[in-house]
Amino acid sequence: MRFRTTSAEATREIAAALEPLLRPGDVVLLSGDLGAGKTVFTQGLAAALGVAEQVTSPTFTLAQSFQGRMRLHHLDVYRLDNLGEVLDLDLPELLDDDAVVCVEWGEVVIPELPRDFLRVRISLASPREHPDIRMFDVDTVGPSWQARASALAEAWNMHGPSGVETC
Repeated sequence: MRFRTTSAEATREIAAALEPLLRPGDVVLLSGDLGAGKTVFTQGLAAALGVAEQVTSPTFTLAQSFQGRMRLHHLDVYRLDNLGEVLDLDLPELLDDDAVVCVEWGEVVIPELPRDFLRVRISLASPREHPDIRMFDVDTVGPSWQARASALAEAWNMHGPSGVETC
């Protein structure tokens, strides 16, 4: 799936549209350049899950947990250099917590992820375009997410917020 948003609010809304499809234990892998919107995406997801706390980037704390209708673990592994440091985060324990896990800069943890995850790549649009435009490339990895691919496309295409355009 490929689409774009035209505002930070639209990025939050597309993340919120994902919420009804989430199951305990789901992993959402977020990647993209600095400032691309990974934390904004997580904020929208957290709000849809009923998290009342403010969600900020866990760049220096590495991991934050929030309680909503479903528990949300938000990780930022940007500062980690190797897989050993990922294990120090107790990633396996977080994955077994029946929570939704959002991992920013998650490419380094792919070897430790379950075989099912949703990969969301966010990139900035061309500098000639408006600065709030973000491009999204979404891959469903594994049988669980592939089984939900149609529902995911429908949630984002048919019932998507204004400010979301399919590409």
